[in-house]
This record gives sequence, structure tokens and C-alpha cells, in this order.
Amino acid sequence: MEGPTSHFYFSQRLKLHYVDWGNPEAPPMLLVHGGLDHCRNWDWVARRLRDRYHVIAPDLRGHGDSAWAIGGGYDMASHIYDIAQIVDQKQMAPVTIISHSFGAGIALNYAGVFPEKVKKIVAIEGLGPSPAQMEEQAKTTVDQKLRNWVADKRKNSGRAPRRYATLEQAVARMAEENPHLSQEQAWHLTIYGAYQNEDGTYSWKFDNYARGGGVGGLSHDDQHHLWECITAPVLLVRGMESWASDPVEDGRIKHFRNARLVNFEGAGHWVHHDKLDAFMAEVEAFLAE
Repeated sequence: MEGPTSHFYFSQRLKLHYVDWGNPEAPPMLLVHGGLDHCRNWDWVARRLRDRYHVIAPDLRGHGDSAWAIGGGYDMASHIYDIAQIVDQKQMAPVTIISHSFGAGIALNYAGVFPEKVKKIVAIEGLGPSPAQMEEQAKTTVDQKLRNWVADKRKNSGRAPRRYATLEQAVARMAEENPHLSQEQAWHLTIYGAYQNEDGTYSWKFDNYARGGGVGGLSHDDQHHLWECITAPVLLVRGMESWASDPVEDGRIKHFRNARLVNFEGAGHWVHHDKLDAFMAEVEAFLAE
């Protein structure tokens, strides 16, 4: 089998999609993608690990081939529940997790809620806003936060999915989002991340309502507490050309019992795409510890 098989599971009555790379007798591994992305962005990582792990990569709700949360939301608690569902339904605990961006935030929070179910976790830029950004956000009162949320949701409701006349145009947009991508990577990510409309144009699979998540969910203090509850070893990953701040320099690494950071030169937000060989070398060493 060259590629993975496609499957579905249910969470909060939503039909959610995942791919399974086979090798079910091997130790379980979960790959969790970031916001506005999809499970097939992990293919290069999965191919390197499928011989030693039973690799499963889900599409988050509202992403890829998973159902959209019509009339519902994309809050952190719902995403944590979705991960809990697939881990329990597929009997993956204790599971090793590799995760990226918003998906890494979900995975870290899940590991804090259910520390006994996580063996090790790799988190690529999943810590969210820097302390400086958090300090600025704290100046906004809760009533104004809710007003802003309502305004953003109303504005987003009128946002139609963008249509590209050709697949090549969608590939060009993908490459524009991350200049580090090779042409082969851009094509691969676009083919699995877009669908063809009835009129022949192409649009991205993710739900526009997934932008921005929810409001009134986990506070920064809540998340810090969950990080402190994680008992599994944690490998934090950061691209030095990314917007993400350094968790050692800004002090956030102190909230983890057992974590270390690796910074990657020449990489942006998608370290596992930008520096695959170097990333896998660090991951392999971490998994072997």
C-alpha cells in the first residue's frame, strides 16, 4: 500500500474523517494538523514513520473531508472532545502525538486533560499568542470581546469560499502562503486540500466559519494549568522565520514539567514542510529517548 486508507468516526454527531497508514500491530501515533489545513499535509512525515508506528491522521472538524459544524462552533473544548473520541474509539492510548499550530494547541490541552493517555508529544508552534500579545489582549474587557466576536462572526457569514478558475491558480496560492514549499509539495497539498465546484472552479475544503475559533473558552491561565498537568515528554518545535515567539526566551516553557525546545533555521511556521530532514532527525531522536 503506497498511501493511506480513508475512514470516518463520529464525534458530537459529526462525521469526521481520518486516514490510516496501516501497520495496526505497531504502537499508535496520531498526527494532528493546524487550522485551515488538512490531514494529508502529514504525508511526508507519515511515510517516514509508518514502518514503526500505526499512524492515524484526522481531519479536524470543518477541515479536509470532515463535516462542518453547521450551527455549532469550533471552540477548543469541542476539538479536545474530537481527539478524545478518536483516541478512545480506536484504542490508541497511550498514544504518541505529532502536531502543528492550532492542532498542537489542541493536542497539548488534550495531553493535560488526559495525561495518562499520551506517551510523548511533538508540538510545532502550538503555544498560541506570546506573553506580549496576551498582555495586550488582557486589556480588552469581556463585553468588548463578545462584541468583537459577534461582529467578526457576522462579517465572516458573508464571506463566500474563494473560487479559483484552475487548479494551477490554487497551487499558486498555496505556494504564496509558504514560499519554502517545493512545487511538488504545493501540488500535493492543493490536490488534497481543494475540491472542484460544479462550475469547474476550485475552492478550499475548510469551513470559513472555522476561522477565529470560539470565545469564552479556555483562558491563558487555563491553558498554562493544562500544560503543567502533562506528564509525557514534550518536544517543542519552532521555525526561526516564523511569527511565533521563542518559549524559552519568553518563559512559557516553565509551564511544562518535561519539555525542550528545538529552533530551526531557514524554516517558517510549517517546519515539517520547510526542513523535513532536519525535523525528522530531531523527532526520531526524541522518539528513541
